Amino acid sequence: MTMKAQVLHQYDPALTAPTWVTMQDVPDPKIQKSNDVIVRIGGAGVCRTDLHIIEGIWRPHTDPTGTGLLPLIMGHENAGWIEEVGPEVEGFKKGDPVIVHPKVTGGTCIACRRGHDMHGEGKFPGLDSNGGYAEFLHTSARNLIALPKTLAPKDVAPYADAGLTAYRAAKKAAQQLLPDQSVVVIGAGGLGHIGIQVLRAMCAARIIVVDISDRSLELAAQGGADHLVKADGGEVEAVKALTGGKGAEAVLDFVGEKGTTKKGIDMTRPAGSYYVIGYGENIVVPTVDMVITEKNIIGNLVGTWAELTELMALADRGLVELHTKHYALADANQALQDLNNGLIKGRAVLVP
Repeated sequence: MTMKAQVLHQYDPALTAPTWVTMQDVPDPKIQKSNDVIVRIGGAGVCRTDLHIIEGIWRPHTDPTGTGLLPLIMGHENAGWIEEVGPEVEGFKKGDPVIVHPKVTGGTCIACRRGHDMHGEGKFPGLDSNGGYAEFLHTSARNLIALPKTLAPKDVAPYADAGLTAYRAAKKAAQQLLPDQSVVVIGAGGLGHIGIQVLRAMCAARIIVVDISDRSLELAAQGGADHLVKADGGEVEAVKALTGGKGAEAVLDFVGEKGTTKKGIDMTRPAGSYYVIGYGENIVVPTVDMVITEKNIIGNLVGTWAELTELMALADRGLVELHTKHYALADANQALQDLNNGLIKGRAVLVP
């Protein structure tokens, strides 16, 4: 048996090709282990990481020889319905709606035992193995979270990575922030608009949002931002003016390129924390500055299975809302092009 899938066959470092993925028939995924699960995709998020995969940024990590990974079915943000379960799977049956934690691990390494599956040994479908730009996905029962009746797979799929990554970073910051303090969010797009809502739900600090797009700033205001700053070259000074000249206690950078890393660190006050979520450029900081200011630079990689359940609880209660634009699976190239051209408000989702 075969299924429809959108397949990446070659890298495009300049992101100039008219098409990046090809719709074709591929073999259906099969149950291989007793705890395996096949999920019928109800929604697959289109993530900027997918563009970075196409660019080849991930090649040193997932395809160092340049010959071993492609062709690849991308898609690491997935939700849908159970189609088939292995003989030892309990608690799930065909037809159950689920969201899928993106990292598939065996569960016995030390990172997994501590609950940090994203650092465990295993596959990351959509990055280093076939993912959800398809009709079906092979995963493990360990990765599943049952969806409440209030949430449909096509509306929540991007929570599996974008939402989870934003939640993890915002949760880290919220645990350190006090009501008289400030937090800056750089980038109010697909990840940032979720992070803003999480911050609003989990702490009382002032939320300052910086973005180049008026559309994104409008979305940030809807999500609970207290102050909006246009990224027009004077954003560092604007943030300093809003924070008594010292900068914010926390800065969450959901862009991580095009100069935001230097600006983000400059917006961070002494003893504050700069959280890196988006990526694409190097961070260059004189060591003497780090010593004098005692600023912290904190990386963020997706989140734990438990944190995904926490995020689903916030969504179920209506405390976070994911803005999505739906595309047919056949229109995957259009969704990727729209994302690359900054035309999507929130997140794009492929719906088979």
